[in-house]
Amino acid sequence: MKTLNRVGLAALSLMLSTSVAFAATEVTWWHAMGGELGTKLEEIVAGYNASQSDYVVTPVYKGSYAETMTAAIAAFRAGEQPEIVQVFEVGTGTMMAAKGAVYPVYQLMADMGAEFNPADYLPTVVGYYTDTEGNMLSMPFNSSTPILYYNKTAFEKAGLHPNTPPATWEDLEAYSRKIMESGAASCGFTTGWISWAQLENFSAWHNQPIGTLENGFGGLDTELTVNGPLQVKHWENLKKWQDEGVFSYGGPGGGADAPATFYTGECAMYMNSSASRAGVLANAKDFEVGFGMLPHYADVQPQNSIIGGATLWVLQGADEAQYKGVADFFTYLSSPEVQAGWHQFSGYLPITQAAYELGQSQGYYEANPGSDVAIKQMTLNPPTENSKGLRFGNYVQIRDVIDQEFQALLSGDKSAQQALDDLVSRGNQMLRDFQAANQ
Repeated sequence: MKTLNRVGLAALSLMLSTSVAFAATEVTWWHAMGGELGTKLEEIVAGYNASQSDYVVTPVYKGSYAETMTAAIAAFRAGEQPEIVQVFEVGTGTMMAAKGAVYPVYQLMADMGAEFNPADYLPTVVGYYTDTEGNMLSMPFNSSTPILYYNKTAFEKAGLHPNTPPATWEDLEAYSRKIMESGAASCGFTTGWISWAQLENFSAWHNQPIGTLENGFGGLDTELTVNGPLQVKHWENLKKWQDEGVFSYGGPGGGADAPATFYTGECAMYMNSSASRAGVLANAKDFEVGFGMLPHYADVQPQNSIIGGATLWVLQGADEAQYKGVADFFTYLSSPEVQAGWHQFSGYLPITQAAYELGQSQGYYEANPGSDVAIKQMTLNPPTENSKGLRFGNYVQIRDVIDQEFQALLSGDKSAQQALDDLVSRGNQMLRDFQAANQ
């Protein structure tokens, strides 16, 4: 009898512990953060899960930004979607048009009674993800902008000042040739993201329109305009510099080959996301890294760069308990301590003013020279219609076209003018397809 009682008590105890475990509401977050950033993201989620017992957030890595977005769309159609999905900035137009699929963040936070004040977030970040009434549709998490990384050791070997990055493209070319002639490096510079860094941000930085109707913010009948004289001049130079070995093409998309050419010292300069900071510092083991703003052509005053990265979109189809968990998690993610830690580790922009001010009070920017380059570059001047961002439908596919046309330029099949003209023509057809499907 005693044995049976003990068995019964053990079973009862197991049932109780199991019911307690199941009391926590599960929330799934699909994301595109690999490497050091993915490890840090998982730390943040673990911190949230340990901070309370009502909800458990499960992060799931789904591959690249494009792969993650594609997987989420397919999952939604199959009724197997996560509660949260991380979508990169160029997917914003597509997500906004996905009626019935998205639970807008401003509405979610209000419905769930969560503390939420859009004014707490940096205007340059939030403006990208609001509707025409100024309502936040998704939750900013990882916002970045491209900056210049450079090899201070190579600069010194070439007789260049290690604390003076090139300010203009003319400087960058001269520095590159001097570095190559001195033997300090065999290549001047490389870049990630031809589309994002060398066309979209290049245009905004030089206050050139990317498209009509305020780069697409003004309506679905927008058209691309990236085949202007300055963009043509820049792509002509990139082709010339590639042929001369001054520039090393890193490949399509994010430019998978670019980081290694910088880490190994082959190329002395490297343009990529401010959020590459963690990876750059972890992998550039043989030299000191410097940080600078993007170069501009000497006859044009720089304007401001635009953001990349991603936000967190909430998908329809979950229950109220899960949405309460999402709202609670978003509140945690936006707290100054979490945001400052993420920003300082990764190089992503602090999405709230409080997180930036916390970093200042901690002395972080003084102790880490160059860590505020992205913030200064983003806020160099008040954004214009040409430099506040872009909002085009089907833009994930249009970025593929950008890569295809740039490769046609490098291979000698097309001139810069022809490549950009064809890009605009092909891209505008994709915009018309999107308009027809979503009007």
